[in-house]
Amino acid sequence: MFVDMAKIYIRSGDGGRGCVSFRREKYVPRGGPDGGDGGRGGNIIIYADAQLNTLLDHRYQQHYMCKRGGDGRGKQMHGADEPDMRIKVPVGTVIRDLESGGVLGDLVEDGQEVVVAKGGRGGKGNTFFKTASHQAPRFAQPGEPGEEKTIILELKLLADVGLIGLPNAGKSTLISVISKARPKIADYPFTTLVPNLGVVKHEHHRSFVVADIPGLIEGAHSGAGLGAQFLRHVERTKILLHLVDVSPLNREEPADAFVTINEELRLHNAELMERYQVAVAAKTDIMEDPERLEKFREHCRNKGVPFFAISAATHDGVDELVSFVSDKVEELRNEHFTAETQRSGESFNTGNADL
Repeated sequence: MFVDMAKIYIRSGDGGRGCVSFRREKYVPRGGPDGGDGGRGGNIIIYADAQLNTLLDHRYQQHYMCKRGGDGRGKQMHGADEPDMRIKVPVGTVIRDLESGGVLGDLVEDGQEVVVAKGGRGGKGNTFFKTASHQAPRFAQPGEPGEEKTIILELKLLADVGLIGLPNAGKSTLISVISKARPKIADYPFTTLVPNLGVVKHEHHRSFVVADIPGLIEGAHSGAGLGAQFLRHVERTKILLHLVDVSPLNREEPADAFVTINEELRLHNAELMERYQVAVAAKTDIMEDPERLEKFREHCRNKGVPFFAISAATHDGVDELVSFVSDKVEELRNEHFTAETQRSGESFNTGNADL
């Protein structure tokens, strides 16, 4: 079962109490204070695990609490630190604080982790407060309380390419042809109820990941259909493949359908309009009116959007589309790598300016 959002309560451990104690030993008069410090409470750490692909576990376990640190004891014995609690989530999970809405972490790499609740520090025992002028302190610190909060876990799929379009635009058929993904395919709307991921392998050992996003409809940004649940998954993609049905099955003009989905993307997140987009006219094998295709092609040309006409059923035009997308993904990856390298170089130069 695919679950891409969960709400959990977390509480880190309190710090242990410091101890008030005095050394009492035969033949040692005025032994002095010897109370130990309390131990640290456990932190709560969330980390990314590439073996997971859903937040389902956190639907069943919604409370995570660490134990408090051990109390200090006499003879300057410190309390034990409580081990940290580690919670694993899929790669691509965003962690938000429910109350403030702030982002606590964005885990985009396997093994990446973030401390979401720090354990309380242990209190100091009375030995710590001994001075030349105050040789017998009769007090110690209590441990600091841990942190507690309710957080939202939000999974955003990591994919190079996102397939978007109205229901029954042919997205599932296309991803089943170009990858080994096997989504459910049927002749009714909203066949795809969860996003599907597929790896597309191209020549020269190049590959990229495609995400099939469940069909969007007008009003998706405000909750209509399934769009509000899954629009977040296109936010990490480098390229959007916008499929439009040009067959008689789609009574709406292809250009109008194209504009409708783009408007939903803009209303959901205006930054998505800056994402590289490719228009794909689908189901050309059963197309009856070539004029509709030409109008759509002209609309895309006027908008400066690359255009491809394909039939996933007959594979017509699919190889050309995959080759174009593969080259573009490689180009965008190189641009990202160059930008990261430049930023790293600038940081290094800035950090060593005074050497």
